[in-house]
Amino acid sequence: MIRTLIVDDEPPARRRLRSLLAERSDVEVVGEYGTARAAVAAIEKTRPDLVFLDVQMPEGDGFGVVEALGGEHAPAIVFVTAFSEHAVRAFDVRAVDYLMKPFARERLWAALDRVRDQLPDATPSAVGPLRRLPVDVGRRIRLVDTDHIDYLRAEGNYVRVYVGSQSYLVRETLTGLAGRLDPDQFLRVHRSLVVRLDRVREIETLDHGEFVLRLDGGTALITGRSFREPVRLALGLSR
Repeated sequence: MIRTLIVDDEPPARRRLRSLLAERSDVEVVGEYGTARAAVAAIEKTRPDLVFLDVQMPEGDGFGVVEALGGEHAPAIVFVTAFSEHAVRAFDVRAVDYLMKPFARERLWAALDRVRDQLPDATPSAVGPLRRLPVDVGRRIRLVDTDHIDYLRAEGNYVRVYVGSQSYLVRETLTGLAGRLDPDQFLRVHRSLVVRLDRVREIETLDHGEFVLRLDGGTALITGRSFREPVRLALGLSR
């Protein structure tokens, strides 16, 4: 269970985030606060695993909260803000993720997957990332080496796994499957897409914050606007 605190000075934003997190059986919201000062006191008292933290708030900002906590026993931090200009600083203070308001449910799930991977008792860390993926091929089960996967695309409650010229349909959600893959090798770039980073050969910037990723073999994938910062950082792109 991920014990979670919500810190945002806007009640509607807190309500929406709390409502989304209520859909998850692995998350427990242990409190919510609207000021930086109250947040620091609550974090020191409750010792949550995760804090969803707004940047601009009364009585200080989100970065002041992080500085006040120090490094020892500090929770995982996911910044949630309407301002893109703080993203670089957020990752400089070792934030796990940076969510731009308004964010999609799938984007929130991706952030939770990242947090889960970093928790000491997280299942993926205990067993290691998935190395071979079982896929149904007629009456047989083929074990696909995850090193051979190019990208994955959500198809409802299924995932289409692309391996070279072939593809396989797996009965699992994209969030669930992505959470079992190596986070150093695979990145969610859209609410319906996960890409193996070493397959990206060319990047084109579009006008509204998206990228076109061209993979080995020529496949072109368009990233989601809300995934811009994780994509940019993972691929070493300048602003």
